[in-house]
Amino acid sequence: MSLVERLTRDGITPEVARPDPARVVKGDPVHTTWNIEDRDGLYAGLWQSTPGAWRMSYTEWEYVHIHSGHSILTGDDGTIVHLRAGDSYIIRPGFQGVWEVVETTLKDYVILT
Repeated sequence: MSLVERLTRDGITPEVARPDPARVVKGDPVHTTWNIEDRDGLYAGLWQSTPGAWRMSYTEWEYVHIHSGHSILTGDDGTIVHLRAGDSYIIRPGFQGVWEVVETTLKDYVILT
């Protein structure tokens, strides 16, 4: 493994999953994840989801950079954030609400647990 690594989907077998059906509030979203780093509570890679919406509750810290698509985060406190290509955000532990994918979304992520 190189000490400097490019985030790419090339050569990585993706994990394909769906959110827990009890958390889905709309559609049938399919998540595809290309994990590049997984160690000591640190995770990084690329994630893509098809349209749909599901409830989420963050216990981890996450940095995201949106490459393509459009998603909407709606917090239980009424906060609404649109995530679009070129946007970067931090989602902190304690955020609860709904992640809705309006257009298939591809993001980079770095998660710290």
